[in-house]
Amino acid sequence: MSLWIRISAALAALRAGEPLSAVFDHLRVAPERTVAFTIGVIALGAKLAKADGQVTRSEVAMFRAVFTISPGEEAHAARVFNLARQDVAGFDAYARKIAAMFPPADPVLRDLVEGLFHIAMADGVLHPAEEAYLKKVSEIFGLSETCFRALKARFVPDSMLDPCELLELPAGAGLDEARAAWRRMVRESHPDALRARGVPEEAVQLAEARLKALNNAWEELQARHAA
Repeated sequence: MSLWIRISAALAALRAGEPLSAVFDHLRVAPERTVAFTIGVIALGAKLAKADGQVTRSEVAMFRAVFTISPGEEAHAARVFNLARQDVAGFDAYARKIAAMFPPADPVLRDLVEGLFHIAMADGVLHPAEEAYLKKVSEIFGLSETCFRALKARFVPDSMLDPCELLELPAGAGLDEARAAWRRMVRESHPDALRARGVPEEAVQLAEARLKALNNAWEELQARHAA
């Protein structure tokens, strides 16, 4: 039985009243981290798309871009998405169950919030309900306020932060401290690091925008200190 079929069956069981814990225990026949990320992108992503009251074609298209689906699995993936997007209720239960699989603020959880931002911004606008949804998931995952703001700044044009904040550093941090943060975050964003964290191959493409933002922030800080 493929991963998509297992997830589809599990979500159907959840809607029929089966306890959430039993659903996730069933899913753990697959590698835990791959399942966690997959469940997050599908269930949380679909519910996020519904957060502003409607699911648009652009959001569905972005979901497919963020998480590529093989041709043979499209029907199962569509069923999963359609089941999950029927309402927003229960998204926090999904988030807490996923968070329990990892240490607080684990890079995998950051990867997931980043994927959700991609979906939220598919129409070019971050709706207040979507921002509240993302903020709540971020808090459940143990991500800091600075981390959430840095993620938001990369996706929402009018929320650009100081480069120190993009590197999740306090204002006025020294160049050596900034260099260390930049190197650490670039290392965590490397495709090999993403694969090691259990991120599916299809989602490794999310690192490109992250790396660009990190490098831009580092270059700006270098220019400031050279002036």
